[in-house]
Amino acid sequence: METLKNVWQKVKAVLLKIGGFFDVVAGCVGRGYQVIMRFRKIFISIPVVYGALKLAAYNRDHLGSEVGILLQENGSYAYTVARDAAIMYPLAVTGICLLLMFCSRRTLYPWLISMFSLVLPLLILITNIFPS
Repeated sequence: METLKNVWQKVKAVLLKIGGFFDVVAGCVGRGYQVIMRFRKIFISIPVVYGALKLAAYNRDHLGSEVGILLQENGSYAYTVARDAAIMYPLAVTGICLLLMFCSRRTLYPWLISMFSLVLPLLILITNIFPS
């Protein structure tokens, strides 16, 4: 019987610590929400910046030294640019979209446009790896 009492005291101590943790979290929720809303532009731009940099690094590794733009019907490209330009221009477009998001009063629409600008590096990669 003594061991059951010791086990119950240990379980009770652990549950009280967990409950204390949830009390602290619940107390910080109000302040945390205010902080998140105040810095929401920064918080929602972090995944876009991360995705843009990962796509740029992936394209740097997988694109050739010359990158074709505007694929023609006969399988050739209308323009060819250097790999660095094909990497930096979509990155600059995403950066400009994020800059406009920080300058805008409304956050969601410029952020969605910056999300759609992440399609540009994928489009360049697909059209250069799988030419018709």
